[in-house]
Amino acid sequence: MAKVTYNNKNAVFYQALKADVDKYFKTNNIRKTGDWRLYIKTLTLIPIAIFVYIFLLTQQYSTLGGISLSLLLGMSLAGIGFNIMHDACHGSYSSKKWVNELLGLTLNALGGNAFIWKQKHNIIHHTYTNVDGIDDDIAKSPVIRQCQTQVWKPAHKIQHIYLWVVYALSSFLWVFVIDMVKYGTKRIYTTTMNKMDVREHAIFWISKALYIVFYVAIPVHFVGWSAWGVGFLFMHIALGLSLSVVFQLAHVVEETEFEYSGADDKEIENEWAIHQIKTTANFAPSNKLISWYVGGLNFQVEHHLFPRISHVHYPEISKIVEQKCKDFNITYHCMPTMGAAIKSHYRFMKMLGQRPQVAVA
Repeated sequence: MAKVTYNNKNAVFYQALKADVDKYFKTNNIRKTGDWRLYIKTLTLIPIAIFVYIFLLTQQYSTLGGISLSLLLGMSLAGIGFNIMHDACHGSYSSKKWVNELLGLTLNALGGNAFIWKQKHNIIHHTYTNVDGIDDDIAKSPVIRQCQTQVWKPAHKIQHIYLWVVYALSSFLWVFVIDMVKYGTKRIYTTTMNKMDVREHAIFWISKALYIVFYVAIPVHFVGWSAWGVGFLFMHIALGLSLSVVFQLAHVVEETEFEYSGADDKEIENEWAIHQIKTTANFAPSNKLISWYVGGLNFQVEHHLFPRISHVHYPEISKIVEQKCKDFNITYHCMPTMGAAIKSHYRFMKMLGQRPQVAVA
């Protein structure tokens, strides 16, 4: 794999920005990790998911009621991923490592694997954001084309229509296919995965087995195969759509930029922090309900610049980041509403579905 580096020789922007952000925390005597706002979310989202799960197994309800509750379960699981798992796996939930490690395993409870995700997301995605050929989040696919350097296929002409189905199935594929492929090949797209020790191998297989027990065997025992199948499908539709849409709106929209990693080594002209701003977008910053549910991931610019800071602080430090971008004449991407961001993503994917006039890599 070709080596990609950044021109960090004169990284004056990030130095100035980090100094201002550090000053904010020091002046206000605030820890960079989570606080009572994050703890309340934890004490809300996890009990909701458990309550809905038990209710679905033990109570009587109509078909429509069961579908609605299954959708709610999927959305609550996504909320756990956005708010608890995401901060914990970044080490920003708590200053105590064991707390982050423990709550990071909520991802395993959702069907994923924290060990693989940390490499895929924390290391690869956060270092090489929107770098085609390295960033697994925009990996080349015959189904969806996510940037102009990727090969065009005839099916892409209608990808803006069927991509919502792909997103709805994404969490199911993640649990049963994608994790297994990464585990078996020991690769995350084009990057060799770090070696798992015995403990991580055990966690991988035990958590996958427990997923089958709690999400398949126990529900089938209580409600039967057909009711389980319908509920499992709609749970994953809600989970997959929630996760996919939020993360796509952060990077795969008209406003963001992309880089390409080919066969030769490449140095990106900007410092790492400026690359993050150019490849990332915020949305709906004034919508407190959306900010609460998506774990501050609508402040994606701030997250990419400061992944070790808990998301509960993003609304405040976003003011510092936006001002510093103005000082350095850097475009700060922010769409006013989630609807505007979805429309931008839709238009971008539709544009990418058009057959290129010239050959691409």
